Amino acid sequence: MTESFHRSGEYDTPHEGQQQAPVNPEWPPPPAYAPAHAPHPKKRRRGPVALIAAVAIVAAAIGGGTAYGIQELTGTDTVASSSTSTTVVPAGQKGTVAGVAKAVSPSIVEISAASNAGSSTGSGVIITGDGEIVTNNHVVSGASRIKVTTSDGRSYTAKVVGTDSKKDLALIKLENASGLKAATLGDSAGVQVGDQVVAIGSPEGLSGTVTSGIISALDRDVTVPTEEDQGQQQGQPEDGWPFEFGGRQFNGDTGSDTTTYKALQTDASLNPGNSGGALIDMNGNIIGINSAMYSPAGSASSSSDAGSVGLGFAIPINTVKADLAKLRAGATD
Repeated sequence: MTESFHRSGEYDTPHEGQQQAPVNPEWPPPPAYAPAHAPHPKKRRRGPVALIAAVAIVAAAIGGGTAYGIQELTGTDTVASSSTSTTVVPAGQKGTVAGVAKAVSPSIVEISAASNAGSSTGSGVIITGDGEIVTNNHVVSGASRIKVTTSDGRSYTAKVVGTDSKKDLALIKLENASGLKAATLGDSAGVQVGDQVVAIGSPEGLSGTVTSGIISALDRDVTVPTEEDQGQQQGQPEDGWPFEFGGRQFNGDTGSDTTTYKALQTDASLNPGNSGGALIDMNGNIIGINSAMYSPAGSASSSSDAGSVGLGFAIPINTVKADLAKLRAGATD
């Protein structure tokens, strides 16, 4: 997955210094939150290597019958939702990467998820002013402690509200937060191949990193593991890199329990740590949650060697919107 990893005791330190569209009536205000949910009872304790399981993309989605490796990219109480025609970027900077970055960066956070064995870094998207954040399930799966750092350097403790491993989505909630800038959720049904996009996240812990590109394909079938410690369960070497599956070599573990979802494909650079961050249209609307990246088979001997090759994948925002009520209700699928 696309998180950057650290051994226990090397917890990330906060990074210093960085209008909401009309609310769509289809979004009800979130319910009052019960005490934080414990990690999914079926999740097992994982080490830092277990957090970087890579996965296989369905070969037919790419064509040619070749197997590939993919690395998982580990104020208000209402959600701002819009079509992609809503403009969040100021008129003077409309259609520019700089304008999108300036408008949306305050809504993107860095997430540090820790367990007794180590910690990982991912990203998240603020969807309400009081601290609801959407991220990938694999970013927070099994974590005993979650710290969130906003673009202006403020740090918060967060708790998991709900998870959906089948869609690789999770909703977390900041403690004692208010006045945050919520992102505007767009309409991924209107996305077309060739549309320009911007990605914002914390690759390798580099908070607020901005990259850009285009939508290079739609509806890619991406298959990912639902458990994060399968590599060690199956007797992989301690560092977990590389492994072989079906006679081919991969950077991670496809695992035995997987799920497949339809993804947006982009050539915007995604690297470990971009997991859970935003894929954004040029009007500043969130159209996807970055979740996975292509990892050339047999090209890496350690997680630090894995990097973007221009094939990244994001969960369409309409999938997130359809799942939001379930996550708010405390799902632990």
